[in-house]
Amino acid sequence: MNTIEIQRALRAAGFDPGEIDGVRGRQTIAATKAFQAQHGLAVDGIVGPSTAAQLFGQAVPKDETFAIPTTMPWVEEAFHLLGTREIPGRGSNEAIMGWAEELALTSYNDDDIPWCGLFVAHCIGSQLPEEKLPRSPLGARSWAKLGNTTSPQLGAVMVFWRESRNSGKGHVGFYWAEDGDAYHILGGNQSNAVTVTRVARDRFLDARWPSTALRPSGITRQASKNGKVLSQNEA
Repeated sequence: MNTIEIQRALRAAGFDPGEIDGVRGRQTIAATKAFQAQHGLAVDGIVGPSTAAQLFGQAVPKDETFAIPTTMPWVEEAFHLLGTREIPGRGSNEAIMGWAEELALTSYNDDDIPWCGLFVAHCIGSQLPEEKLPRSPLGARSWAKLGNTTSPQLGAVMVFWRESRNSGKGHVGFYWAEDGDAYHILGGNQSNAVTVTRVARDRFLDARWPSTALRPSGITRQASKNGKVLSQNEA
C-alpha cells in the first residue's frame, strides 16, 4: 500500500485528496481525516490497519519490499526530499527556506545556518500537524524532548552529540538502517544535503517517537558499511 493507492481509494470513496501524485500533502491528510470521521475511526490522518481495512475492504494492497509503511508518513516525506541541497555561499535553497516559513521560524534566514533540526521539523510538522514540536526545533538536541522515548528503529527521531558529549551541539535525523558500528541516518544538512549518512553508535543520545503517530512497529534494518566513512561533523 502506498500513497497513490490511498489517494485513489479516497477519491473513489468520495473524498478529494487533491492531485493523485503520491505526495501526502495537506489535502490528502484532510481527506483521510474526513473519511475517518465519517466511519467512526480515530481521526489522525494516518492510514493504519483499521483505516486501511475500511478504505480498501478485503483488498488492502500489500506493501512492496522495503516500502516505507504508510503509518510513517514523516519518513516518506523525508525520503522524497533526498538530494535536496543547500546553495553554497550567497543565496539559499528556496525549498529549505520554505520549510522555515511554513513553521514560522522567522529567525532562520540563510541555509548556511545548520538545518538538520529544520528538516526534521518540516517532515514531522507537515505530516503530523497535531504533533507538538520542540520549543527550539532548530536545536538538534531539543528533539530529545519530542513525544516519547523509543528504541532505535525505522522512523525514530535519532539525536546525537556533535564535537563532544558536553558541547551542547548535536545532530538529528531519522533512523533508516544500521550496521555494527553506526546508525544510517536519513537527515538534512549531511554534507550540505538530505542524504543517508552513517553516524557512529557511540555518538547516540536518544531516540524519540511522535506522540500523535501510531505505536512504534519495531522495524530495524541491517545495512552494509559499503566502505563509507563514519560521519564526524554535520555542520
